[in-house]
Amino acid sequence: MESGDLSIVGAAVALIAGAAASLVGGAIGGVLVGGKALGNELAALMGGFYGPLAGVPGLVVGLIVLALIG
Repeated sequence: MESGDLSIVGAAVALIAGAAASLVGGAIGGVLVGGKALGNELAALMGGFYGPLAGVPGLVVGLIVLALIG
């Protein structure tokens, strides 16, 4: 197996890791942006919910592009 190959397991691991990172990043961003106005807990909850809305489609598109060029 070469380093450029994309397997189903590798794609699933990348998708799960990316989704978790977008969830954590959304929560941190929510606290930084709206923590004062909404409270840190609500802002983190909302950021954790809305963060993957942008992150996961980007991950899927990136994995599709890697599968096509790899």
